[in-house]
Amino acid sequence: MSNSKLNLFSFTGKNRILHLTWFAFFLTFLVWFNHAPLLAAIRETFGLSDQQIKTLLILNVALTIPARIIVGMLVDAIGPKRMFSVLLVLSGILCFGFALADSYEQLALMRFLLGFTGAGFVIGIRLISEWFPAKQLGVAEGIYGGWGNFGSAAAAITLPSLALLFGGDDGWRYATGLTGVLALLYAAVFFFSVSDTPKGSTYFKPKKNGAMEVTSKGDFFLYLAMNIPMYAALAVLAWKLGPANTAMLSGEFVNTVYAVLTMLYLFQTVRIYQINKHVFTTDVPEIDRYSFKQVAVLNLAYMVTFGSELAVVSMLPLFFKDIFDLSIVTAGLLGSSFGTMCILARPGGGWLSDKLGRKTTLLVVLAGLVVGYVLMSRIDSSWSVALAVLATVVCALFVHFGTGAVFAVVPLVKRRLTGQIAGMTGAYGNVGGVTFLTVLSFVSPMTFFLVIAGASLVTLVVVALFLDEPEGHMAEVLPDGTVQMIKVT
Repeated sequence: MSNSKLNLFSFTGKNRILHLTWFAFFLTFLVWFNHAPLLAAIRETFGLSDQQIKTLLILNVALTIPARIIVGMLVDAIGPKRMFSVLLVLSGILCFGFALADSYEQLALMRFLLGFTGAGFVIGIRLISEWFPAKQLGVAEGIYGGWGNFGSAAAAITLPSLALLFGGDDGWRYATGLTGVLALLYAAVFFFSVSDTPKGSTYFKPKKNGAMEVTSKGDFFLYLAMNIPMYAALAVLAWKLGPANTAMLSGEFVNTVYAVLTMLYLFQTVRIYQINKHVFTTDVPEIDRYSFKQVAVLNLAYMVTFGSELAVVSMLPLFFKDIFDLSIVTAGLLGSSFGTMCILARPGGGWLSDKLGRKTTLLVVLAGLVVGYVLMSRIDSSWSVALAVLATVVCALFVHFGTGAVFAVVPLVKRRLTGQIAGMTGAYGNVGGVTFLTVLSFVSPMTFFLVIAGASLVTLVVVALFLDEPEGHMAEVLPDGTVQMIKVT
C-alpha cells in the first residue's frame, strides 16, 4: 500500500480509486433520496395524507438495516468491485419501479425496497481501507463518505428543477427515473475501472462466513445484545404500518412479521454461536483478538450522527415549505443545506481524527450535536428564513463531523472484518433513522429535534466512558501463515 501524499487533483493510483468510489456512493444516495425533494409533487399526485408521507420516509430507511449487515458480509467475502457493481444495477431497476408506481401501495413497496440502495456506503469503506494507510485513512474515508453523501443534497438541489423542466404531472417521475439510468450506466464503469486491492496486496477474508467473529465470552453476549435494536426497529416499522396506525398491513400480517423477526433473531443467535463457540472452551490467541466493545460504541455514535442525518434530510424540505410557505424548489434548495455540509465537514471529521485523536474528536462533535439540535428545536415561523438556515448549517456541520469521526475508527478495529463492522455500524445509522422518524410521526418537529439532542447527550457519555483510542498495530495472518502487522496510529 502506497504511503504517498493524498492528492485530490490526481486521478492515478489510490486517488483514482477514491474518486471512482465516492462517485459510486454519490449515485446510491442520489437514488436513495430522490423522493425527498419531490414529496410535495408526489403528495399531490397520489393525494397522500401526512401519515402516509411520514410512512414513506420510514420505509425508505428500514430495509437498509438488514441490507447493510448482509452487504457487509458479502463485501468481505467477494470483494467491493463486484458488490458495488451489483448494487448499482439493483438500485437502477428499483428506481424505475418507484418512478412508474400507479398506487400508494406500489409507491410504498418500491420505497421500502430502495432501502437496499443505502447499503452501498459499507462497500466503499472496505475498499478505501485497502488502499490508504492509517495516517491518511480518516480523511480518505471522510472524503469518500462526505462527497458520496452529497448525493442526498444533490437530489434536493437538482431534482425539483428537473421535474419542472420535464413538466406536467409526471415531471417527478422522469426526474427520479433519470437517477436510475445514471446508476445503471455507472455500474459498468465501476466494474471495469477498479480493483479490490493495490497490486501485490492481499485481500483478507473472514475465517468463517455467516456471522461476525468475536474473541471473548463477554463480546459474544454483547454481540447478541447489539443485534436486538436492529430487529426492534423493523418491528416498530411493522407496528407503524399495522391497524393501530396507518392500517397498510392487517393485524395478522403484522403478527406474522413479529414471528418471522423473532425466528430470524434466534436463527442468527444460533449461527453466531456456531461461528464463535470456541470462545467458551479455549482462549483466542492474542494476535487474533479485538474488542467488540469498540464496535458497540461506534454503533451508538453512528445511530445519533448518521441516523439523525437520515431523518432530518428526509423531512427538512417539507418542513421548510410548511413553516415558511415556500415553493417546492426553494424549499428543496434550503433543505439541501443540511446535506451539503457533508462535502467539507465529513472529511473534516476524518482529518481532525487523524490529527487530534479519534476519541477526542468524537467527544467534541457529539457535544456540538447536542447544542445544534437544541438550536433547531427553536425554529418556527417567527424566525427569518436566513436565521433558520444558519441554525441548520451549524447543526449539520457537527452531524457530518461526527459521521466522519466514527468511520475514522471503524477500519482500525479488525481489518478482515471491516466490511461486517462497517455494515453493523452503518445499520445502526438506519436504526437511528427509523427511530427518529417514528418519533416524528407522533410529535412536532420541535420535539423531534429535542429527542435527537437527548440521544446525542447519552451517546456522548457512552463514548467518554467506553471508547478506547486505537493504538499500535492490528495483526492479520496471510494464507501462508505469515503475520502482517497493520499500523492503526
